[in-house]
Amino acid sequence: MGKGCTTATKYFLFLFNLIFFLFGVVIMGFGLWLLLDNQSFIVVLQDSLSLKVACYILIGVGAFSMLMGFLGCLGAIYEIRCLLGLYFTCLLLILIAQIVAGALIYFQKDLVNDEMSKIVTKVLDNYPGNNTTTEQAWDFIQRTMECCGWTGRMDWSGNMVIVNSSQLLFPCSCQNISVATGNFSDSGFCEAQTPDWPVYDVGCSASVESWLLTNVGVVLGICLGVAVIELLGMILSICLCRNVHTEEYTKVPKY
Repeated sequence: MGKGCTTATKYFLFLFNLIFFLFGVVIMGFGLWLLLDNQSFIVVLQDSLSLKVACYILIGVGAFSMLMGFLGCLGAIYEIRCLLGLYFTCLLLILIAQIVAGALIYFQKDLVNDEMSKIVTKVLDNYPGNNTTTEQAWDFIQRTMECCGWTGRMDWSGNMVIVNSSQLLFPCSCQNISVATGNFSDSGFCEAQTPDWPVYDVGCSASVESWLLTNVGVVLGICLGVAVIELLGMILSICLCRNVHTEEYTKVPKY
């Protein structure tokens, strides 16, 4: 490889790692937000051990990505073979981990669905209808996806406001506009005229699954894009590593 190609590879790899570093910052920030936020829909999920584990994993992945991006930038600019080799190995391990994680999610999808059902049931049981930020988030999900509850409308049967009310109440965000009559509300509880609520029959679990099936091409495209980017980083790092014949540690600034 000529000197010009080596230089181009070096700076492409530097740019790639800078993006990778920023990507790590975003992931770590998202994990911290999920763990520490107290004013959004996430607050009702914080008693879930699975969510906390997922938050810590996100924070760990973000921190690791930032470290990898930094080491990759350093190895590319100063042409340090051991850092480039370490970077290649880490990218390979991440790619393998992503494949394993995807396989586990696919084969354990029933377990994931059960865990989500428990979390959402707790949300619905404690829904007071005060139009808080948490409630607005769940109302938005039901209105947008045209669903009611996680598995179905009966998920709302344990809500204490509905149980203790002398009126026939139902969640307004579940209201099926095509069969409902009278004034419409986007949140809180509405009064039904008959015991048969004018709500969507399908649960949000089925709506989410339907959305995933409809957008499977987009999801797979994103996953494939991430894999291609990682493979590109691996190729650039190994090419540069092979064309660096001597370690020039004198280039590295000393502090």
